[in-house]
Order: sequence, then structure tokens, then C-alpha cells
Amino acid sequence: MEWGTLVATVGGGLIAMAGTVLADRLRTGQEHRRGLQERRRDVYTEFIAAAGAAHTELRRLAQLGAGADGVGGHGLEEASRSALTDARVYEVRERLFLDGSAGVTGAGQTMFEHLRALRRAVAGGAGIADPAFHDVYHPYLDAVWAYREAVRDELEGSPLAPADFGWSAWDGRERCPHCAGRTDRAGRPRL
Repeated sequence: MEWGTLVATVGGGLIAMAGTVLADRLRTGQEHRRGLQERRRDVYTEFIAAAGAAHTELRRLAQLGAGADGVGGHGLEEASRSALTDARVYEVRERLFLDGSAGVTGAGQTMFEHLRALRRAVAGGAGIADPAFHDVYHPYLDAVWAYREAVRDELEGSPLAPADFGWSAWDGRERCPHCAGRTDRAGRPRL
């Protein structure tokens, strides 16, 4: 047997094995990234849906007001806390912390903090038409859109602007019948 043939055969086999291992590692890495992207998309959607469900319940409580049957005093505090718990906001937020990117998680945390401020206003008896409600409601809406923008940016979706919807801002004040005409002591529109 010739040594050249043996070396060439062994060398070819090693190159083939190395190529197979490299291809497998690349495929595994792509599958991992694809799986992470799917988990992120799912948790991003689940988080905004949970926050939306809590938001809807908080608005309902604010419409009922503190004097409604079964909702008043401690009942309003309990009902507003249940709005977040029942919507699973806390649970999904933890998953967001585990799987989300830093940018989206930060925007989600800001949105969560504004949602909690809305909960505290409702728990304190702020009705749907009260300035105290709107002082926290509109910053919450702005934070929701900031979260959406962060998600779209990460998932490489085209950016959205308020003008795409015929609005001048994300916070919804211009469309709010309760905030129209509200001004501060100097006569400027309240923001």
C-alpha cells in the first residue's frame, strides 16, 4: 500500500467528517435562533394581549365607578388588582423577561408601569371622565405604542407613525372626548 493513497483517503475522510459536523452545527444554530424568534414573537403578542385585557377591565371598572354594586371601597381596590392578575399580566411579564430582547423588555416594563398607574387611579375611584383617570390613561396608551414600535423594530416590520392612522400623537388625547378643551392654568392644552 502506498502512503500517499492512505494519507489522501484519511485526509478526505476527515474533511468530509468536519464538513458534516460544521453543517450540523450551523443547522442547529439556525434552528435555535428560529425557535427563539418564535418564542419571542409569541410572548410579545401574549404580553400585549394580556395588558389589553387588563386595560379593558380597568376601563370597565372606571365606567362603573366607586358607587357601583359590589365595587366600592376595598372592592374597587380588589377588582382593579384582579384585572391585572386575571389577565395574567404578571405571569406573561415574567416570560417576557426571560425570552425578550433588552429593547422590547424595557418598553414592556414601561408599559407595565403605566398600566399599574392606571390601576392605582381606578382603585382610587377615578372615573372614566375624571382628569385623574386621563392623566395616567394617555401616557399608558403612548407606552403601548412605544412597545409595539419596539416589537416591530426587532421583528423587522416596517415602522408605524401616528400619521398612518390620521393622528398627530400615539397617546389618543386628540381623539378623547374627555380631554378635548382641557387646559392648564396658563391656558395651554394639558398633556
